[in-house]
Amino acid sequence: MMTEIPALRRGLAVLRLLAEHAGPVSAATITRELTIPRSTTYHLLAELSAAGFVTYLPGERRYGLGIAAVELGSASLRRVPLERLAGPILRQLVDDQQHTAHLGVLHGNELLYLIKERPRRPETVVTEAGVRLPAHLTASGRAMLARLPKAQVRVLFPGREDFVRRTGRGPRYLTELRQVLSAETRTGWAVEDGFITRDFASVAYPVVDHSGHPIAAVSMTFRHECPGDRPCGETWPRRAAAVREVARELTQRLRGRDG
Repeated sequence: MMTEIPALRRGLAVLRLLAEHAGPVSAATITRELTIPRSTTYHLLAELSAAGFVTYLPGERRYGLGIAAVELGSASLRRVPLERLAGPILRQLVDDQQHTAHLGVLHGNELLYLIKERPRRPETVVTEAGVRLPAHLTASGRAMLARLPKAQVRVLFPGREDFVRRTGRGPRYLTELRQVLSAETRTGWAVEDGFITRDFASVAYPVVDHSGHPIAAVSMTFRHECPGDRPCGETWPRRAAAVREVARELTQRLRGRDG
């Protein structure tokens, strides 16, 4: 029988292996690469799945990192001086543009706002520091989702019930989300047009680490009236350029590498 310490080490090895692979991994691959017994592999996967650190994809018979692992990563980021570094340059962005700016991180399949900076004449928006919103609806969330492997996005949004909507706009299922992410990747930044609050829009750009992995996103929110059930198709390149400059500066301060 395994003692607790070897079991812990092997469990961490499984998580590390899943994190290093671009897509989901089969139990046979885990057994082979970690050189552990097949029965041990399934025992570890069962325990990690029960705790939410691993997700099983039955259609592929493979395993990927679960939401608990993603949340743990987000929690660790909030313990580095991310907010302290971002605060002054986010404040400068607001002073220059006179629109609300945010810094957010992924928390599972939600966006968690860490900072909200308001202009001198505040605009009424639902966001506040500590508030969580569906990541697929927010520009900040999608700016980060676009930089994640497709398999990880699939783990975060396994079913149609995960695609909640607030105003009738936004992706309704995984295929549609992927189409939006692909389009925004070509544009160069993410756009939200009335997905969260009617008559408000946002542009966002990710902050990345040394490997290009998204660790946060900077966004700017402003008034924009767009009648009907569909976005207007605006991308606001000048505002996006200002947001991108701030995000890239924060990336540099964190010793990240964008592109």
